[in-house]
Amino acid sequence: MAENGGDDPRIAQLGQFTPEGELTPGYGDHYLFMVGRDDCHSILHHLIPRETMVFKFNMFGYDDDELNADIIALMKNPNVRVQASLDRSQAGGKHEKEILALDETSDPNFYNSFTILESATHQISHTKGGCLIGLGMGFEGSMNWSDSGEGTGISLKPTDPKKPGFKAQNNTLLVSTNPVFLSRFNARLDSEHLIGLAQHTGTSK
Repeated sequence: MAENGGDDPRIAQLGQFTPEGELTPGYGDHYLFMVGRDDCHSILHHLIPRETMVFKFNMFGYDDDELNADIIALMKNPNVRVQASLDRSQAGGKHEKEILALDETSDPNFYNSFTILESATHQISHTKGGCLIGLGMGFEGSMNWSDSGEGTGISLKPTDPKKPGFKAQNNTLLVSTNPVFLSRFNARLDSEHLIGLAQHTGTSK
C-alpha cells in the first residue's frame, strides 16, 4: 500500500504500459490510464492472472480472447473463486458462450458463479470493472473488452508512428488500491450479481 501518503508500488508496476515507462508522480492510490495512449489491455492481462483469492467483475461483454483465457485459467484454479456478471444482450456472443459453458460443468473443482442480467430497472448492465481481492486492487472505467474499446496497434514509443490497424475509442481505465473504493465497489458487484441471480430464478420484480 502507499506509504506515508506516497505512491502505491502496486500501481507503480503498471508504468511499463505507458509511453513514458513510468507513472506521473503523486498519483497516490489510483491512476487513470487512457485507451489509445496507454496499453490498457496489457494492464488487465498483467493483473488478472496474478489474482490468488477472488476475482469479482461485471463487464458489458467479453470480446477479448486473451483476457477470457486469463479468466478461464482462474476458474480452473481451485484456490481462486471467480464471480462474474454479464449483460443479457451480450450473452449470446461466441466469446461469452465459451466462459458460460464452464459455469455449467459438473467438475467439483469449479466453484465459480456467472450470472446474466439486466439492471434493476431492466436497462443494460453497463458496469465495466472488477475487484482483485488478493491483490487488493480494483479497476473501473469506460473501457469495454473489444479491439476498439481497448485499442489495437498502439505503440508505447511516442516517436513511433501508429501501427497498421490502429484503432481506439475514447475510453479510460482507472486502477485503484483505495480501500474505500474497493469496499464500495465490491459491495456493488455483489449487489449486481444478486440481481442477476434473482432475475434468473424469476424472483425479481
